[in-house]
Amino acid sequence: MSLTHTPARRRTAAAVLTAALLVPLAACGNSDDTKEDAAGSSGSASASATGSASGAPAADLIVLAAASLTDVFKTAGAAYEKSHPGTKLTFSFAGSQELVAQVSQGSRADVLVTADTKSMDKVKADTGTPAIIAKNRLVIATGEGNPFKVDDLKDLADTKLKVVLAAPEVPAGKYSKQILDAQKVTVKPVSQEPNVRAVLSKVELGEADAGLVYKTDAASAADKVDAVEIPDDQNAIAKYPAATIKDSKNAEAAAAFVAWLSSPEGQKILQDAGFQKP
Repeated sequence: MSLTHTPARRRTAAAVLTAALLVPLAACGNSDDTKEDAAGSSGSASASATGSASGAPAADLIVLAAASLTDVFKTAGAAYEKSHPGTKLTFSFAGSQELVAQVSQGSRADVLVTADTKSMDKVKADTGTPAIIAKNRLVIATGEGNPFKVDDLKDLADTKLKVVLAAPEVPAGKYSKQILDAQKVTVKPVSQEPNVRAVLSKVELGEADAGLVYKTDAASAADKVDAVEIPDDQNAIAKYPAATIKDSKNAEAAAAFVAWLSSPEGQKILQDAGFQKP
């Protein structure tokens, strides 16, 4: 008796084979990652089928993301993997200028998310059309309790204060220079860091008295630092564009993740973390 191989059976067999061949990648900071069954168990088959049904094929995605997205993307990644079974997200966090250099050098990646549009523009030949997924603003981070009574940007000019800033080539450093120049405030930082999280760390550890960081960064360390608000008319708006990498071998899955970041679920996670609407 001949057997009829229906399209559904062929898709199921392909899904099981794909799940069996995937090599899990450890997502940064994700301590509860689960290992896929290399033997292609019924759970793996079900996961792949679900991923296909959602319109986003199961894949291992490498996401290059600005350092200020570290905490929120860990949360977002866990939520995305839960709603897209069979997909694994691996995040690489760094200053946007470092991420852009990686893309330019051909490093393997599927998605790029920077903390400014200028950085993304530098690799527009290597990416798809970017979408703004969030906005942010700067605050002055000080030690817990604000021991030096820093009230505004002009206080950062006090030479007795140890102020740390992001380096000029880093988006947070560019925004910092922009707002300090606009207020005619001259700051001589004790150090200029490669990304905004390094600035935050210096303040957390007491190695700096104050630093300019994003509002979301200060909120992530609310038990260790105080955040001094900067008035809107003295502040800068940071825009976060996300785009797929043209050389990605997982183009469809990468595009699905970028689109999800603008979805109601993705936006809720970003805004719950303190990011502003795009």
